[in-house]
Amino acid sequence: MTADSSRHGSGPSTAERSSAGRPVADVADVPPHSAEFLATVAARELAGRHRVFAGVGLPTLAVDLAKRTVNPGVELVYESGVVGAHPEAMAEGIADSVLVSGSEAMLSMDALFGYVLQGGYVDVGFLGAAQVDRVGNINTSVIGDWRRPEVRLPGSGGASDIMASAREIVVVLRRHDPHALPADVDFCTSPSPVRARRQEGFHQPEGAGVTTVITPLGILRRPDRYGELELAAVHPGVTVAEAAENTGWDLRVRADVAETPRPRAEDVRLLREEIDTVRLYLR
Repeated sequence: MTADSSRHGSGPSTAERSSAGRPVADVADVPPHSAEFLATVAARELAGRHRVFAGVGLPTLAVDLAKRTVNPGVELVYESGVVGAHPEAMAEGIADSVLVSGSEAMLSMDALFGYVLQGGYVDVGFLGAAQVDRVGNINTSVIGDWRRPEVRLPGSGGASDIMASAREIVVVLRRHDPHALPADVDFCTSPSPVRARRQEGFHQPEGAGVTTVITPLGILRRPDRYGELELAAVHPGVTVAEAAENTGWDLRVRADVAETPRPRAEDVRLLREEIDTVRLYLR
């Protein structure tokens, strides 16, 4: 799942005008750490995918943008039981009524997790995280020691089940530093296939686990379900050395490491003027 600049294009480098006649910011001025940049890169990952289990936050922006650009036919699934969502406005959470209205189906959580997810019908689980380690374990529980944490986080929700059953997982991080990308997570909320294989009693996941991590510095990918995350691409203005120095382990760098294409002006316009008009996730 590499970003294909020939397919999506890096977009024009000069300002364009929106459908309302207002100028859209020059895409060269959209920094890699911005929500617009990260959501656009994440949306490209959904080209050609059929069914996506979407999390909240940046994944919400990305799946909506993907549906309007690279993959109009993508089917959006949410943890609340919504299957085939067609939201007319930005969802403020997985149980927002805009996800239910006009959706293809509304299932019980037993049916959603037991038949759709565990049945192997989800191509991609799109998640956020506080930490992802070198083999793709996810932490959404605590930062620091479990007994005396520095920060207590929301926990798994459905993430552990999604990790175990979706064919692959894409994670979007707002930070790229040794705290967000440690060699080992402070707490393993959602185990990767590597941890499941090593630890007796863990259910062995059906899917590949975390295959892609999108950060403000670049894109990390795992070559196989038991491999380590590797640097596959850096964003414009970011060096390979910078990405490696800000990772909590000795990061492997692919020989063909690429530069991420910038968002198109139309991507930025859609995010600002049609998708997140109230700036719920855009910052």
